[in-house]
Amino acid sequence: MLSKRLAAIDKSRCVACGACTKVCPRSALSIFRGCYAQVDETLCVGCGRCAGVCPAGSIDIKERVQA
Repeated sequence: MLSKRLAAIDKSRCVACGACTKVCPRSALSIFRGCYAQVDETLCVGCGRCAGVCPAGSIDIKERVQA
């Protein structure tokens, strides 16, 4: 079952530092081609650790949209 929350990356603000990837307990974040972080929505539980360490403030935790 997927969590109700999900990390959302603002790609225009992300500096691809990798801080988020180091603190994610589910390894749901990766750096895409050295440009920005991306979220694997199947792994993310919306815990917020990534948002807490992002120096650029590019990560928000949002409600997951149920399809």
